[in-house]
Amino acid sequence: MDEEETGGKPIMAKPSPSLFRYNSPLVQVILIGLVCFCCPGMFNALSGMGGGGQVDPTAANNANTALYTTFAVFGVLGGGIYNILGPRATLFAGCSTYVLYAGSFLYYNHYQHQSFAIVAGAFLGVGAGLLWAGQGAMMTSYPPPDRKGIYISLFWSIFNLGGVIGGLIPFILNYHRGDNAASVNDGTYIGFMVFMSIGTVLTLAILHPRKVVRDDGSSCTNIKYSSVSIEAVEILKLFLNWKMLLMVPAAWASNFFYSYQFNNVNGALFDLRTRGLNNVFYWGAQMIGSVMIGYLMDFSFKSRRMRGLVGIGVVALLGTGIWGGGLANQLRYSRNDKPMRLDFKDSGSAFAGPFVLYFSYGLLDAMFQSMIYWVIGALADDSETLSRYTGFYKGVQSAGGAVAWQVDSHKVPFLNQLIANWVMTTVSYPLLAALVLLAVKDDHKVEGEANSKGADFSPAIPASIDEK
Repeated sequence: MDEEETGGKPIMAKPSPSLFRYNSPLVQVILIGLVCFCCPGMFNALSGMGGGGQVDPTAANNANTALYTTFAVFGVLGGGIYNILGPRATLFAGCSTYVLYAGSFLYYNHYQHQSFAIVAGAFLGVGAGLLWAGQGAMMTSYPPPDRKGIYISLFWSIFNLGGVIGGLIPFILNYHRGDNAASVNDGTYIGFMVFMSIGTVLTLAILHPRKVVRDDGSSCTNIKYSSVSIEAVEILKLFLNWKMLLMVPAAWASNFFYSYQFNNVNGALFDLRTRGLNNVFYWGAQMIGSVMIGYLMDFSFKSRRMRGLVGIGVVALLGTGIWGGGLANQLRYSRNDKPMRLDFKDSGSAFAGPFVLYFSYGLLDAMFQSMIYWVIGALADDSETLSRYTGFYKGVQSAGGAVAWQVDSHKVPFLNQLIANWVMTTVSYPLLAALVLLAVKDDHKVEGEANSKGADFSPAIPASIDEK
């Protein structure tokens, strides 16, 4: 059977039926989920404590500004780098920077010099751009077109389990420390570094996309190594691509709220050990939210376009309710009038409302971002195109994050930050709905199929580097 008959993708010998076949899309998505469990999952747990585990968030804010600034650049470039180097080299280089970042806060615990943390943050931005571009390409191109929501939710659940476990580390290790402690203890940072090192090694188990075969015998993609000149041109084209421009507000908003939620809700309202416990539930809520939206966007209606619109509508309604609850909570305190910090054991019923709100923020974050990934995945099928799309998304997202951390560093009132987050997410919903109406096809004839036909790039690196 030739490629014209199979949508531009070669059909190989039908693989043996096995749930855990190593070169199956399912196993490879699970593997990248485990990598992200260990690296960005633990990073999320570290950031979610507010101030990177420090009572004074200044060092963490400045490190995160450096991180998201370089992430904005390498998020966009990451898709091209992934297409040139392949997954193993790209993901290994990206994950190694997470260990350095956690180590910088271990150093800060002893010397209180934030320069190392800022430099490590800048390196992490480069590494995160590489990691997330590769992850996005795999997660959106490997699944069958009618199961992308489920695969995204599977990845998101494994990834955020890292945040759950990572939240337990500071909770357990700092359980008996008083609220007057200036930071979490050294063991907390060492624990994060151990997990991040394991994740870095796991990247070596990731196969090249052309080695991954679906159960029907079709290859997920037939791309070969691209070249620097091709990727440079294709990346520049993204800034004139109307589909990507419609996605800019959602991408910008999707990490903008972290500084507010981590520092000004979790960090401002709860004591040290309770912040760790809250993160267990925040990232646990992400697992629940990703499964909910993944099921809805794969199985709610026969029409793929209708599933997308319904998913966006549900997230919009839920988001309006949660941000409305956040407004009611925020009116009770301000940057210059913070309440006494809450403890999960000693604060009684006063703990319940803010805790439920923080849990809900985690639920909404997963649903919002999983929805965006589903929309990206519906725009193309091949990993070459999707690596660029997801790289563009992560780049814009990170630019928003860089601005958000500096907004908090400049002591912008908490209420202003909440309103800005609510407005930005609200503006993104109708634009995403327009993108689904205009670009998502029900017959799966998407851009990536056309692009993948005849796509045969000569290797831009020596054949000896090719992943076997």
